[in-house]
Amino acid sequence: MSPDVATPSSRPSLQRLFLTGLLTLLPIWLTWVVVKFVFVLLSGISSPLVIPLSDNIAAWFPDSLGWVRAEWVQDIIALLATMLVILAVGLLSRRVIGQRLLRWFGAVIRRIPLASIIYDSAKKLLDILQTQPGSTQRVVLIDFPHRDMKSVGLVTRVIREHGTGRELAAVYVPTTPNPTSGYLEIVPVELLTPTDWTVDQAMSFIISGGAVSPETVPFTRAGDRQD
Repeated sequence: MSPDVATPSSRPSLQRLFLTGLLTLLPIWLTWVVVKFVFVLLSGISSPLVIPLSDNIAAWFPDSLGWVRAEWVQDIIALLATMLVILAVGLLSRRVIGQRLLRWFGAVIRRIPLASIIYDSAKKLLDILQTQPGSTQRVVLIDFPHRDMKSVGLVTRVIREHGTGRELAAVYVPTTPNPTSGYLEIVPVELLTPTDWTVDQAMSFIISGGAVSPETVPFTRAGDRQD
């Protein structure tokens, strides 16, 4: 028998081929789902204005601009319009007039009972994540759900225990693969395991289920290490 001829036992089974193909396509599919979600979300914001406007333009110039009525064209225009609005807001927020408008908008939102709670909470969280918490690193590991297991957490604030003055950290523990849901834990600062990870690295680690991570991670707290 020729050595180049594969025996039946050496040929990959259909189950193995299917699993290999599935694992190959899964990252591509997840990327497409996320990109499509963001595309639909951003384009949907401006669609109520873009669609009637593009229909009117197509009606005014049917011979030269009739293609503007196509759905995919309207989606792209709506996406670009939303992105331009976001960029414009970012530019205005760096100027005095933009900051005044944002303060006015915030004052209006705070007059709405439920909206005020959501707006203030989200704004404070984003502000906190842009600054270091003070006495500890932003990305830490905590003993969760028990001492021999660790979870990645983001320190949002350092507070003190009433009566003793002991430092406690408010740690948000995102879940995989959706980091927008998670747990809030109050942990003594000395029980945290600090890391040198950035927030982006932590998010990549969580969303990928640990597949995207640095080569090393500090697992044992300094006080627990034995020389």
